[in-house]
Amino acid sequence: MVVNNDLITWSDKFSSGVKLIDDQHKELVELVNEMFNHVTGNDLQEHNYFNRVINDAVSYVKKHFTTEEKLMIATKFDGYAEHKKEHETFILAVVENIKDYEAGKRLTLSTFTRFLKDWVLSHIALMDKKYFEYFKKVATRKADGKLSINSEDIRNASV
Repeated sequence: MVVNNDLITWSDKFSSGVKLIDDQHKELVELVNEMFNHVTGNDLQEHNYFNRVINDAVSYVKKHFTTEEKLMIATKFDGYAEHKKEHETFILAVVENIKDYEAGKRLTLSTFTRFLKDWVLSHIALMDKKYFEYFKKVATRKADGKLSINSEDIRNASV
């Protein structure tokens, strides 16, 4: 068994306070960790694993980006255009990395997964934090302390 020090441990510092977003971010962290757990050093095993999971991984990332973007549009978040561009740039980079990996270029599962980890963590810490603060201003706090963005919150969001 390979012990991997690259695994991500979820922390409240990654939390937006909006359950839907936090649950999706946790899923992304689990996805990256799952990929790290399949870094074995065996090229054939890693390649077979990559081929099995990559389409689902990309689909999930796109779903998450769509969720974030819909909430940004609905709440009139003024950083939406910049954030969407960051998402598009990331998707293009992932597609290029996938093409390189599938073409047998010098990209390993470990390298690809580190790229995902670095991007996910920096994106949450830098880009997503901007809308976290905005959402905290426009969202309703439920009895359990979680934030909820509902139609009333959206109507009351500042322009």
